[in-house]
Amino acid sequence: MDAAGSDLNASSGQVLVAGPLEVRLDQRTVLADGRVMVLTVREFHLLAVLASRPEQVVGRDEIYELVWGGPMPDQDRSVDVYVSKLRHKLEASLPHWSFVQTHIGFGYCFSPRPLVA
Repeated sequence: MDAAGSDLNASSGQVLVAGPLEVRLDQRTVLADGRVMVLTVREFHLLAVLASRPEQVVGRDEIYELVWGGPMPDQDRSVDVYVSKLRHKLEASLPHWSFVQTHIGFGYCFSPRPLVA
């Protein structure tokens, strides 16, 4: 575990764990405190891309290429829209946690942290 209290690792069953969040890559499911979260296919792929690179900033262009399967068109905001949707769902399921950080001008980082009251 790190100082923030998250234990992020991938087991042989392809499960990424970050605090109370489990991303089961092989089953394409996400659990929040043991409860299944309902995510769209793109939201799941976005979370999988970010969670598989904890504490690393992933650029918007790279995220788009990995999730949408091609180069990001000029002026496209799809990544930002889907990150916002994913954040809202994560916050609704785990209100005392923050998972995705914005790095303005660079991209996004999966950096799970419990929120301090």
